[in-house]
Amino acid sequence: MIQERKDYLTLHFIVLIWGFTAILGLLINIPSVEVVFYRTLIAAIGLFVVLKFWKRPLRINSSKHVWIILGTGALIAAHWILFFLSARISNASVCLAGMATCSLWTSLIEPISQGRKIKGFEVLLSIIAFIGIGVIFNVEFDYLSGLLTAVLSAFIASVFTVINGRLTKTYDPYVITFYEMVGACVAIAMFFPIYSMYFVDSLTLNPSASDWLYLGVLAIVCTVYAYSISVELMKRLSAFSINLVVNLEPVYGIILALIIFGDSEEMSPGFYLGTLLILTSVLLYPLLNRRYKKKALSTDIIR
Repeated sequence: MIQERKDYLTLHFIVLIWGFTAILGLLINIPSVEVVFYRTLIAAIGLFVVLKFWKRPLRINSSKHVWIILGTGALIAAHWILFFLSARISNASVCLAGMATCSLWTSLIEPISQGRKIKGFEVLLSIIAFIGIGVIFNVEFDYLSGLLTAVLSAFIASVFTVINGRLTKTYDPYVITFYEMVGACVAIAMFFPIYSMYFVDSLTLNPSASDWLYLGVLAIVCTVYAYSISVELMKRLSAFSINLVVNLEPVYGIILALIIFGDSEEMSPGFYLGTLLILTSVLLYPLLNRRYKKKALSTDIIR
């Protein structure tokens, strides 16, 4: 119980850090694809140095698992690109609203991948959380493209979260994160020729001094630290419970955006109602999950 409480407090701190990523994406001037390239490159180098300093082996025993982890890195790259793209074609609020569907996707994907029944209360809590996000941001039709981009990003995030939940049972979370950052960086580098040919006139690979500063914070704090700790937490918490708490990212993010950007990210009256709905779903989950486990255990005993 004490460890579980500690894990949830740590998770909330990580989500607070992630609430800052959409803001960093707006503060950095280079395009989204280039942002993610530098983010993953700096993170991979940083993790390599850290793992060497800790003298942790980088070896992955199975070549199949190496490809799975590298492929998961490519999914992470796609998720982050879509995340920053959504923030730029709409705003930070709409981007974070779309990301709230992550727990809903996970409530469907995780049980299917594990061959178990979908838990009705997980789906219900996800819907409550998403309604809360909608109330907070009162998303307008003008931002539909940004919202749909964020929803796709959330779907991809739920997929790699479930994959990581399995990988952490075998490998060190920091080693997993290192290879995923390498996979993400390589995937973007391979995408660059197509990207520069069809999407932009030329690549923007010359960040300003302020861009380097924000990229460093994004890579070291929001990725090397926060992402690695989140993977570590997957050893003890389910992918769904993690993504449900991640629904608070927009709440933390909008508060930070309000502090930094002021009137441009003003909170509406619906913010408090929406926050209450999200908090209700987050706080109810441990209680309902415990009740579900007890019921399942008592059923097994009767059998």
